[in-house]
Amino acid sequence: MAAKRKSKGAYMISAVAEMYEIHPQTLRLYEREGLLKPSRTDGNTRLYTEEDIERLEFILNLARDLGVNIAGIAIILQMRERMEEMNRQMQSFVEYVRTEMLTHMQQAAQGATAAMVPARRPMMVPRGDAAPEKPRRAPRK
Repeated sequence: MAAKRKSKGAYMISAVAEMYEIHPQTLRLYEREGLLKPSRTDGNTRLYTEEDIERLEFILNLARDLGVNIAGIAIILQMRERMEEMNRQMQSFVEYVRTEMLTHMQQAAQGATAAMVPARRPMMVPRGDAAPEKPRRAPRK
């Protein structure tokens, strides 16, 4: 599906419908179902941004090329949003761990006593447990 847009801006419903060869009612249906959320002007005219257009392309790919119905599209979009949020959380966590590691490495390089893992202490084993004592012989007469 070739995108026919060239500039960054907002598109009215008629322009978007013409670009993608769909009826404006289809766009309105997608909005009612929560698949698209175009912004509105003061006069209540729908304006589709570049982000809305990209989302529409994804929706049309699912519907036209893969035969997914509206309910399926909604589920796929929700799963996609959850995955993106989980990815953001993972990236944040990785950055936190990286920062902590660098902090601890810098402290260690400066001779700080703080360590991520406590230093290992030598283990004392009681001699009685280590080896059994030999039986003593009775003294010779």
